[in-house]
Amino acid sequence: MKGRKPEITALPGALDRPPPAPAWLPKFAKKEWARVVPALVKARSLASHELSTVESYCLAVARIRECEAVIQKQGLTYVSPTGESKRRPETTLLKENIEAARRLAAECGITPASRSKNKGGAPDNEDEDEFAGLDI
Repeated sequence: MKGRKPEITALPGALDRPPPAPAWLPKFAKKEWARVVPALVKARSLASHELSTVESYCLAVARIRECEAVIQKQGLTYVSPTGESKRRPETTLLKENIEAARRLAAECGITPASRSKNKGGAPDNEDEDEFAGLDI
């Protein structure tokens, strides 16, 4: 990716409480959800319209673990019916999901670099008058 990455900032309307993980997420994705969503909510850097991005990130992390489990059990290669040694399909899936998780983590503000670019969370009180107390 060329050029500067977009600056991550929280939008007004950040969630006040972590929502439960969607029921359809696999076990490892739910664990990742429980690990990252409370921290994002506490930092006031997660709004409801961004939950699908977090779901995708958690799903990619779950797929990484599933692929790695197969690779650890069955190895990086297999012998095809023609006798050739071939890479397991899980190696490609692992690579794709690692790349997706890395991109989505940065987009969500989960990585150290993306957190350092975040200029703060959503304001605590959106209705507060910015000119309150000034003699105009």
